[in-house]
Formats: sequence, structure tokens, C-alpha cells
Amino acid sequence: MALVLVGCGGEADPVPDTGSGTSTETTTTGTDNVEIPDEGEDLPDIGTATFSDPLNVDNPWFPLTPGTQLVFEGNTMDEGEEVHHRIVFTVTDLTKTIDGVPVVVRWDEDYSDGELVEAELAFFAQDDDGNVWHLGEYPEEYEEGEMVLAPTWLAGLEGSQAGYIMKADPQTGTPSYAQGWGPAVEWTDRGQIDALTGETCVATGCYPNTLIIAEWALDEREEGVQLKYYAEGIGNIKVGFRDNDATQEELELIEIIMLDEAGLAEVRVKALALEASAYENSPDVYGETDPATPR
Repeated sequence: MALVLVGCGGEADPVPDTGSGTSTETTTTGTDNVEIPDEGEDLPDIGTATFSDPLNVDNPWFPLTPGTQLVFEGNTMDEGEEVHHRIVFTVTDLTKTIDGVPVVVRWDEDYSDGELVEAELAFFAQDDDGNVWHLGEYPEEYEEGEMVLAPTWLAGLEGSQAGYIMKADPQTGTPSYAQGWGPAVEWTDRGQIDALTGETCVATGCYPNTLIIAEWALDEREEGVQLKYYAEGIGNIKVGFRDNDATQEELELIEIIMLDEAGLAEVRVKALALEASAYENSPDVYGETDPATPR
């Protein structure tokens, strides 16, 4: 069903100590003092981008090859208590059109202490300059196995707009940028290039070049930032935090899995089941889109 790949560091540890990963000393760009724009300002205009081959997401810092599955484990704080956390990102072979742009569909699962607390469909496309755009999300949040919330935002609907999830040529010293804008559900995430540095080691191996992006919600900057570490050719490999971040989430990549055709078909069925739920639970937003289809 799947081939598990590991980096140059050897076998992946089944339950890693997220504090054991290392990286070289970094020089940050001053995200502690970044100027925060007013709501709705400084949004990239996807209408100025050209999308000749939007499904070919080959940005080296954020590649999205169908069948790729990244598994993360670590810990987060929940109401003052440390909780084991596991996240699985899977790039499906599905596509749909959002705001006139064909997108790659990623299926994500989020587990807290072994219990599924969120499942999500997320949508991305790459423009001709190499920027990867984030065009929306359909998340379902669960409590004791029951869905309690589905805060959906999709570019082009209810005032939502696409943003950058990864720039074509990320450089330090550049301004922060919107990663999307979903005002109806208060989705206001922003990112800024925090550092371009050397080797970072996680359970799957040691990666010689690391890009660190600081992320925060527009109205929560003073509550701390999340730090995401990216390796060329892989994507996200580690998550950390800075300042007073309430969740204090720390994750590292423990497995890189390449699904075979049978495994990819199984994922497709599960992602389409989540989409069926999206049509039911979000008729005014998700219901305005055409169904996802295999490429």
C-alpha cells in the first residue's frame, strides 16, 4: 500500500522526542517588531497571477506530489496540560476549481491523544512565477467523535481572498504577507520569512538547508507566533513557537510515505467522503463549488 521513505539520518523513530531536533543558529528578521496591517489591507491579488499549470506544484520549499504523505508527531498545550499531537498531511490526486483556478486538494488529519479532533480539505495552486497560493479550507472539528464546527473559507466567496502559502523566492528582510483572508470565519493568518539557515535534524533525517517562516493570526500577534521549518524538496519538517504562544506546539516529521495506487485510491475515497460532508454542512460556501474530480 505504501513505501515509507526516510531522510539521510536513517530509520524514523516511532515516537520521537520533539526536543531532540537540532538546527544551526539562525538570524531572524525581526518578526517580534513587524508592523501589523489593518484588517483587509495588504492582500495579494490572485487576479494578477498567471496559472498555466497550477496543479504542478513543484516549489522546492512546498512541493505537492500526489500520493505524498507527511506524518508529524509531538506535543501541544491544552488548557495548561501537555497533550500528544499527531498530524498527517496527504496530497490527493483530486482537483477542483476555486475562484476560477484549478487547485490541488490536500487531505489533513489532526489527532490529539489518539483521538481525531480535526479533518480538513485544503486547496493550493502554483502560479507561473512559482508562488504557491492558498485558496481556502474546509475543516471539520470534532469533540468525542461528533462534528461541532466547520469554519469554511474559500477564495472568491463571502469576501474571502487567496494568499501565499509559499513565495517563489523566499528572502529574509521582506514584509509579512497574507496567507489567505476569510473574514466570515475570522481566518487572518499571515507569514513572514524568519530565517534562511543551515542544517536541521528531525526523525526522518538531517536536511542541509532550512527555511523558517513565522506565522500568526492578524489579531493574535501579541500572543506569540508559530515557527514552521521547511526543507528543500520535502516541505514542512518541523513546527515550533516563539513568545507567549498559548499552544506551545512542537512537532517534527517522523515519516515520509509515498502511497501506491491502491493507497492513493483509498485516500481519494476518504477525501471525497469529507467533501460530501462539506456540501451538507457548508451549502452557502462549499456548496457554491463544483465537485472535486481525479486528475
